[in-house]
Amino acid sequence: MNQLLLPLLLMLVVAVPLVMGSRKQKRAAAAQQELQNGLADGDRVMTTSGLYGTVADTSSETTIDVEIAPGVVTTWLRQAVREKVQPEVVEEDSLDTEVEDDASSLTETTPVVVEDEKEKSTAQVAPPLEHGKK
Repeated sequence: MNQLLLPLLLMLVVAVPLVMGSRKQKRAAAAQQELQNGLADGDRVMTTSGLYGTVADTSSETTIDVEIAPGVVTTWLRQAVREKVQPEVVEEDSLDTEVEDDASSLTETTPVVVEDEKEKSTAQVAPPLEHGKK
């Protein structure tokens, strides 16, 4: 009896992780298949190559059309879709963000005398920009 216990334990130590790993892999494959079959027009997706786009057409069983920029539609295999992502939220800033640029202050330079023991020189340094000036 003792002679059969050790080989049986060794088989269990090897078999249990293999079974658990394959179950996890099957669940992941089923979830990916469900994602690819559940794609609809307007879904925002990321491809396996990292390209973000919006699904434009899902009429084919094997391919989908993805709009990657306004007016630019590319055709991809469904298997190339890695995940659905949240739609881009474009925040519009209602505040007026005009900044007055004073061209004369940007081009003026102020001479600064730099004294060094070895040599004396004069350098041209632009004045600091004033932020928030209205």
